[in-house]
Amino acid sequence: MSRAFVKEDDGIPEEPVKRQPSGKPNYVTPAGLDLLKARAAELAWLRAGLMSKKHPDDPRSLELRQAELDLEYYGTQIKRAILVDNRGLAAEDARFGAVVVVREPDGTVKEYKIVGEDEADAAVGKLNWDSPLAGALLGAGAGAQVALPRKTGAIRLEIISVRYPKE
Repeated sequence: MSRAFVKEDDGIPEEPVKRQPSGKPNYVTPAGLDLLKARAAELAWLRAGLMSKKHPDDPRSLELRQAELDLEYYGTQIKRAILVDNRGLAAEDARFGAVVVVREPDGTVKEYKIVGEDEADAAVGKLNWDSPLAGALLGAGAGAQVALPRKTGAIRLEIISVRYPKE
């Protein structure tokens, strides 16, 4: 069988991927800003290590280009960062940095923290402030019912509590 039209997948992308900022304001929590700086430092260290071993035909050349592009992205995000420090805030409504506990229609209780785009991780309940769910929660307080738009129709969430951790 001819392999002329079969692409071998060796796990290495053919070209580096350049991440682009969203164009939205880059609000960050103090922890989010620390994460950006830590990632930039890791990438600078990786880049320095790869530069010392650079050879044009070496697969690490692609890794080096990717590290440089990623370092550029994180550097830009740090420069664009707008620090919003609501730690320990005594507000009753959900704002940036808030931890919001909600009850879903089936009775499931979930906790979400509203954070910046680079800190967001839905798997652990950290929501990008610009996401539909965060948008539904922002401005609402305990006892409020909010609608979360879905393709099949909105679902209603009850806000149980809003707090601003001191950490």
